[in-house]
Parts: sequence; C-alpha cells; structure tokens
Amino acid sequence: MEKHEKLTLTLLGRDSWSRPVYEGSDGNLYVDTDPCADRQPRICTKYRNAFNGEPDIPVHAEFTFVPHRDTW
Repeated sequence: MEKHEKLTLTLLGRDSWSRPVYEGSDGNLYVDTDPCADRQPRICTKYRNAFNGEPDIPVHAEFTFVPHRDTW
C-alpha cells in the first residue's frame, strides 16, 4: 500500500489479545498493534485475513476510523 493512500477502517471489535480489529474499505481486516491514545496508530494486516490472526504486514496510509479509533 502506498504511503499516501487513504483507507477507511470500520471497527469490528477486539481480537483475543484485546487489539482493535477493523475492516478496511478494501474488504481486508486490519489491527492496531499499539492502540494507545497518545500514540499514532500502528496498523497491520491480519494474517490470512482472520479476525484472531497475527498482525502481518505494516500498512502506511492515511486512515479514517469509523466510528472512531478504539484505544486503550
């Protein structure tokens, strides 16, 4: 994914490690691996696009969170 690409992420819930999981506007699943309110999101794809899959590839994009970014 290109650095300046835009991606809308819709919150689905939290995985088995309490990390917020989102569905992207492209239909893929993503996870915020550092969901602290005072830090920038670190978004990764989910391995095999599985809700409880491990974080896989880091994504560099401009994110819009719906309804909001879920943080700890």
